[in-house]
Amino acid sequence: MSAIDDLFTRLKSEQRKALMPFITAGDPSIEATGTILDGLAAAGADLCEIGIPYSDPIADGPVIQASYQRALDHKFRLQDAFQLGKDKAAGLGMPLVTMVSYAIIYRVGLREYVQRAKAAGYAGAIVPDLLVEEAGELSQICRDEDFSLIQLVTPTTPRQRQIEIANSSSGFLYYVSVTGITGERNELPADLLESVSWLRGQTELPICIGFGISGTEIAAKLAPVADGLIVGSAIVRRIAEHADAAEARDAVAEFVAELRSAIDSVTSAAS
Repeated sequence: MSAIDDLFTRLKSEQRKALMPFITAGDPSIEATGTILDGLAAAGADLCEIGIPYSDPIADGPVIQASYQRALDHKFRLQDAFQLGKDKAAGLGMPLVTMVSYAIIYRVGLREYVQRAKAAGYAGAIVPDLLVEEAGELSQICRDEDFSLIQLVTPTTPRQRQIEIANSSSGFLYYVSVTGITGERNELPADLLESVSWLRGQTELPICIGFGISGTEIAAKLAPVADGLIVGSAIVRRIAEHADAAEARDAVAEFVAELRSAIDSVTSAAS
């Protein structure tokens, strides 16, 4: 079992839901990323997604696109993310995964990327542009290496294709709450809960919902049906608002603590 499997097994036994922030590696600097990770862990995050900056965004809205550009302008390199994992992963008390384009993995080499990421302390990778028809080789490598391959399901993904994606994934499924790009939203689709409930009947993998979670109200609505919630743009925006790394850490930690409290309150009331 990977560290992510262990995490969800423990959370299920505790009747708790995973809170999964997203931050961009190297925004505003790789040193600041490490400082912010400390704040996230202390505030109650269960897992953190580390975005690997890429010059050709896939489904990223303007907030995350801007963070990628800032990191690239500061000369971010993939090795910086691997070194970040080596420096931080063991001491955080939560798994780290990379959010990474398949183009980067392919350029590095499938097995080499997985082995380097695992050696750096990462427990898995979210690969948003990996087609399920092309996922077989990477899926098998990840299973061989006990490294989670997390793939995305969207509201427009045909249901048979959702099952195929689930079958080639490990760790958890990333359910995209809305059609379109990442970003904070005040409303989510009315049929979201039904769609996630249907998918839950097709797979044993945990299902985590991301895209559009802007604050505690939406988090509280989604927590009962999800195994975890992924929050990206709302956190990255707060980082962008603070030039000082310690101030960014504190602002993000305060927000994550509020999300943690909201999620725990609604799930404890339902148990």
